[in-house]
Amino acid sequence: MTTLDNNVFHNITIWTGMAAWFLAQFLKLLFFAIRNRSFDPAFLFRLGGMPSSHSASVCAAATSIGLLCGFGSPIFAVAFGLAMLVMIDAQSVRRAAGQQARLLNQIVDEMFKTHRFSQEKLVEFLGHTRIEVLFGMVLGIATALFIHAFWG
Repeated sequence: MTTLDNNVFHNITIWTGMAAWFLAQFLKLLFFAIRNRSFDPAFLFRLGGMPSSHSASVCAAATSIGLLCGFGSPIFAVAFGLAMLVMIDAQSVRRAAGQQARLLNQIVDEMFKTHRFSQEKLVEFLGHTRIEVLFGMVLGIATALFIHAFWG
């Protein structure tokens, strides 16, 4: 049996997925700062936006698995399937939840004019557009290729 140190801390696939996530979150913060001409470090931890960090991290991990185990391996097939599931969820289910939250917030705003309601707003910035998911996917694959070229 190997030690935890050998299994987790030296696992290139874990580091590749984490690197892609951090890079996507940093780019998201940078794009937000440029677009809005303001810096908000809390944006590093928000959901949604360009690029999708979920797509970046799962595509980086799947690419890493493909490079290590082969793109025809069963484990890559599982990683690919899970990556597709995460990206579809980010683009459709979570985006729809964000749109519903926006509509509910508008309804509450209208009703608040005549009745007292909670002023707590629902989170509207949940999902991703197709282009945000696509850029996250490309970023994840590029991150994995870069890390494997220099580390793997």
